[in-house]
Amino acid sequence: KYIMFKGVFTALLTPFKNGELDEVSFRSFIDFQIESGIHGLVPVGTTGESPTVSHDEHKLAVEICIDQANKKVPVIAGTGSNNTAEAIELTNHACEKGADAALVVTPYYNKPNQEGLYAHYKAIAENSDIPIVIYNIPGRSIVDMNLETMNKLFQIKNIIGVKDATSDISRVFKYKSIIGDSFNQLSGEDATTLAYMTYGGHGSISVTSNIAPKLCSDFMNLCLAGKFDEASKINDKLMKLHECLFLEPSPGPVKYAAEKLGLMSSELRLPLVEISKNTKDRVDEAMKFASLI
Repeated sequence: KYIMFKGVFTALLTPFKNGELDEVSFRSFIDFQIESGIHGLVPVGTTGESPTVSHDEHKLAVEICIDQANKKVPVIAGTGSNNTAEAIELTNHACEKGADAALVVTPYYNKPNQEGLYAHYKAIAENSDIPIVIYNIPGRSIVDMNLETMNKLFQIKNIIGVKDATSDISRVFKYKSIIGDSFNQLSGEDATTLAYMTYGGHGSISVTSNIAPKLCSDFMNLCLAGKFDEASKINDKLMKLHECLFLEPSPGPVKYAAEKLGLMSSELRLPLVEISKNTKDRVDEAMKFASLI
């Protein structure tokens, strides 16, 4: 195996207009990302409100993203579910439509043990040819895949790496030393990406890059070149954003910021609601600090 993905990949917002998926805004938003130097795109992950889009909308968002990206940058489609059969269906759809890989979140709510996690990913991998990135996010899914399970899964030919949203930087070293250098490691936590990269990570799947793709791609290019002193200067500009975008349930704050930049409506789907005045003020302040407004 080799490292398939390096750089910063945007965990894309899904724009809505009057309750419907806003295809026009989505296509122009994807263009904005690519023109700003982003290294890749991730449609319908958590930031894309995957829990509240219908199956048809989920598939449509993946199709629009692949079509609009037009092979200029890789597309890693969000295809996870806590229902294994559903995850297989979404993964196969992404594969058929030409996604470069699938991002599959650990099953949430039903709290499988390590054997259950292994069986879930094995079933998805064996039913599809697409490269699969494990998405480990204990804060949302309540389960944490351990090193042993990850190592076992990496032996399956099309399981290629992890999006790690644990904020545990020491894992980068552990994965590298035990699973090996060809295990693709992507940070899922903007605030810790600098440390993640200094430890030997290969890139990140970012929320902040929705609104600051140029800064995030410049930052990542410096990290990939080993210029961590220069990268940390950009990171300092972005740090307030990294924090403020999670003051309320994501993607509420980042959608507000995207509307402020004229990229799309800030419309969310229930049970997510419009962010408070106080949060808006803090997001505005962080955007000014990063020279976005």
